[in-house]
Amino acid sequence: MPNPSEITRADIMSIEDYAKERAERRKAMMPVKRERRIEVGPHATFYFESYDTMWHQIHEMLYIEKGGDEQIEDELTAYNPLIPKGKELVATVMFEIDDPIRRKNVLYKLAGIEETAFIDIDGDRVMSDPEHDIDRTSEDGKSSSVHFLHFPFTDEQIAAFKKPGAKVMIGFSHENYQHLAVVSDAMIARLGGDFA
Repeated sequence: MPNPSEITRADIMSIEDYAKERAERRKAMMPVKRERRIEVGPHATFYFESYDTMWHQIHEMLYIEKGGDEQIEDELTAYNPLIPKGKELVATVMFEIDDPIRRKNVLYKLAGIEETAFIDIDGDRVMSDPEHDIDRTSEDGKSSSVHFLHFPFTDEQIAAFKKPGAKVMIGFSHENYQHLAVVSDAMIARLGGDFA
């Protein structure tokens, strides 16, 4: 059965029911998120999204913001695009720097970084396709600290990604942030399940 690629209103629990299960669901989601997370360089973390992570995120937003039925459509519109659609991986990338002054200085050096992220499979590079909802680099050249990136794969690249022993790396080719991280076999297997 193919992975679900869209959350509908029918998939949304009542907030009352979610509240009863929230602690248990959050605990169950922690290892799932951990297996889909990888740090690249000193500041960037990739969080690879799925139907399950987005279902959880929508319910958390509904629970926290308490916007009622009117909020559901907004959350579906915001988070459904981040569910992989069968031939892609999708990541939320966060530049996590605690100190606000340092964060600002670093982000001013990273204009356009969302265009330079890649996944490399045995030397074949899949470049990022950022969400185009808003420009993530401001007019004065400051990058956002959060980016939503799609990585569109060909059938051949999917096969190579799933091949036992594949060497997969994630990185950036930005002039001011050229960092790589090697993806573990366990994470490759987990992310390989995102393909239809």
